[in-house]
Amino acid sequence: MHLAVIGMIAGMALGFAGYFGGFGAFLLVAALGAVGFVAGRFLEGDLEPGDFFRTRGDRRR
Repeated sequence: MHLAVIGMIAGMALGFAGYFGGFGAFLLVAALGAVGFVAGRFLEGDLEPGDFFRTRGDRRR
């Protein structure tokens, strides 16, 4: 599936949540979508846990 189609589906889900459930549902769907996105990137191997838990002294670029 193309990224544009996935983005459209995510936008439609957020729109429906905001319309039918209000702003709180919109925020919940957005937060769960972000968690799902990050989990998917971990499963694909694009991210590693160390990417989020580096110390301030570690300035690798």
